[in-house]
Amino acid sequence: MSTPFLDTARRVIRSEAEALGTLAETLDGRFRDAVDLLLNAKGRVIVTGIGKSGHIARKIAATLASTGTPAQFVHPAEASHGDLGMITSADVVLAISNSGEAPELANLIAYSRRFGIPLLGITSVEASSLGRECDVVLLLPRLGEACGTGVVPSSSTTMTLALGDALAIALMEHRAFTPENFREFHPGGNLGAQLSRVSDLMHRGEALPLITLDTPMSEALIEISQKGFGVVGVQDAEGQLAGIITDGDLRRHMDGLLSQHARDVMTPHPTTIRPDALAQQAVAVMNAGNNGRGITCLFVVEGPRPVGLIHIHDCLRVGLG
Repeated sequence: MSTPFLDTARRVIRSEAEALGTLAETLDGRFRDAVDLLLNAKGRVIVTGIGKSGHIARKIAATLASTGTPAQFVHPAEASHGDLGMITSADVVLAISNSGEAPELANLIAYSRRFGIPLLGITSVEASSLGRECDVVLLLPRLGEACGTGVVPSSSTTMTLALGDALAIALMEHRAFTPENFREFHPGGNLGAQLSRVSDLMHRGEALPLITLDTPMSEALIEISQKGFGVVGVQDAEGQLAGIITDGDLRRHMDGLLSQHARDVMTPHPTTIRPDALAQQAVAVMNAGNNGRGITCLFVVEGPRPVGLIHIHDCLRVGLG
């Protein structure tokens, strides 16, 4: 069902999508030059802009910083009142202005020229004040805004945002930036949880419930109770994980349980996981364990030796499961 509101929404989205397609087709060797300029920076990328361009600049700075390129947003008006001191000769300035004539950028542009700080610009007007001063300028296609009146930054800001993402990802791929690196900058939230390693969540050291093959079951029950995981790992003489004793094992050997030893009750060759595996993988293994009925914990092994234990509650606590 079509309504005026839906018609407007579709028109705006299609207009911006067409603008992005045009931008992709018009990119040339200057994009490579821009990436080289940023790669050669010994310091940070100083991203700046005013108004809507300033909001986009903040996002670009955040994306660069989280993908391995040190970056910082500097407000151009604040730069004129002392924040120019944040910018060093080792930095690169990325200035954004659709018209290229934002007066608030003037002092920051002049400062970059005075001290030989490389200047990369994003603008739609190469002959503008910004475009003329840049060492490298990335041009936005001069298209109408999606609002239809030309007064609401929409298509232009969408193209600028996409161009910033393209720069960040080009730099990221050149540096072979990995999900592990990404997680270092995103330890919190759902993304951080999904990229957590088993080693980040596992219990270790004295917390591990471990006994030997010859441990009497009376002592095994004490270890299970004291450690509080509902299981105990059974090690052989070489310290390798030979088996595991769970509540199910206890029930199956209830008759004469206290007269038996760990080797008599344990389930051999238990399911394990490595410490460098993603915690998300541990959840999947636990959910699939016990013929699809699920298990609550896994011993973590390096080679055959137990080095930790991860419980489903540890995963749920950080938002996995």
